[in-house]
Amino acid sequence: MSARPAGLALGPLLQVCGLLLIGLALAMLIPMLADLAVGHEDWEVFLASAALTLFVGAALVLANRGADFRALTMRQVFMLTTLAWTTTSAFAALPLAFSALDLSLADAVFEAVSGITTTGSTVITGLDTAPPGILLWRGILQWLGGIGIVVTAVAILPVLSVGGMQLFRSESSDRSEKVLPRSAQIASAIGGVYVGLTLACLLTYWWLGMTLFEATVHAMTTVATGGYSTSDASIGHFASPGMEWAATLFMAAGGVPFVLYLQALRGRPGPLLRDIQVRWYFAVLAVASLLLTVWLIRVQAIEPLEAMRSAAFTAASIMTGTGYSSIDYGQWGTFPIILLFFLKCTGGCTGSTTGGIKMFRFVVLYQVARMQMARLVQPSIVFKMTYNGRVIGEDTAISVMAFFFVFAVSFTTVAGLLAALGLDFLTAMSASVTALANVGPGLGPIIGPAGHFGDLPEAAKWVLSAAMLLGRLELFTVLVLLTPHFWRS
Repeated sequence: MSARPAGLALGPLLQVCGLLLIGLALAMLIPMLADLAVGHEDWEVFLASAALTLFVGAALVLANRGADFRALTMRQVFMLTTLAWTTTSAFAALPLAFSALDLSLADAVFEAVSGITTTGSTVITGLDTAPPGILLWRGILQWLGGIGIVVTAVAILPVLSVGGMQLFRSESSDRSEKVLPRSAQIASAIGGVYVGLTLACLLTYWWLGMTLFEATVHAMTTVATGGYSTSDASIGHFASPGMEWAATLFMAAGGVPFVLYLQALRGRPGPLLRDIQVRWYFAVLAVASLLLTVWLIRVQAIEPLEAMRSAAFTAASIMTGTGYSSIDYGQWGTFPIILLFFLKCTGGCTGSTTGGIKMFRFVVLYQVARMQMARLVQPSIVFKMTYNGRVIGEDTAISVMAFFFVFAVSFTTVAGLLAALGLDFLTAMSASVTALANVGPGLGPIIGPAGHFGDLPEAAKWVLSAAMLLGRLELFTVLVLLTPHFWRS
């Protein structure tokens, strides 16, 4: 009989999950107060959900109070990362499942997972008349998920060397640690930047004409690049060019590594200006916006300024994975659909709130391809791959290429499962990449910007919920738990 693997004690993991649940329970009190203020019966649902979540969280903390979670092993961190996201998603679904919206279990879990992973896909219709507590809870989930993504990307994934994330550690986190030695200080400082950006976005939306409630929800979902709105028509509901430009600005800002913001605020703007993935990110965003603008002017005969605004807004929304919509871009034609499908996969920068493959992996892949072509021309010369002036190790290049392979296999698998469940080709393909890249709306009449995911089969929603978590946790973090080697001593 094989021995139990060393370093897999569950006590520290359960204690951390308990602390997260306590925080989630306290967050539920905010939408409870919102519903109580307007006299909506859902305040009781939020109170009961908060009580249950608080009870379970406190029980986990007290039952494992002797565990030391400050010195976790590598295996424990892998397990904790997946366990934390799945546990919080499950309890976050409680208010949705028992609210007046009368959602099924699959719908409630899908909505909660979509919120906390900042994907933004939704099964809910009638948002314009939905109770304020639910609207606020959806925004809070995305806001909490957004800061969770940044902390995970900066503090956890680099340690695990998942998919080349160790390169980001050497480029950003290590430099920050010279200013803020403790990882807890880094997380709190990044949290301060996150809160500041949210407040700036809130005040901008409020100044441009949103109510304070609408501005609060949209600020949380914009900076988190989540995309949940208070209206079925999303940002298009407000019919305000100023709001679209503001949303474009803050969505694009959400796609930049927050560690670089922290360095800039501490008097070191150089890394933010020189970082190669940031340059690639804005270059791709600018080129995509330009191509869409030209297409809308020449093919759709849209007035230039309106075309520029719609193109920039849509490109930023899709590339950052926010998923806001101001117009049904599914009616723009074949070329925009193909371009937007590509943008869904690219995503923003590592260490931001965005989803997708992430720009730094494309930078590394380009360096690998360039070096290979150079070797074909001059095989006797030694070439070095660099990233921000630093040499890229072979292990980083291999992990990045492995990520592309695993992403392709995961995409094909999820799309195949959805097709087997009865979804048409376009819906299955776009839903798969939307979930894995944490984008939000898909393509086509069913799940496109003018549709929603509510009409999909229940089984398809469970598949997509799993895919959203898989994509948010960078694939390897979850898939490594399925390998026999992980569980061997």
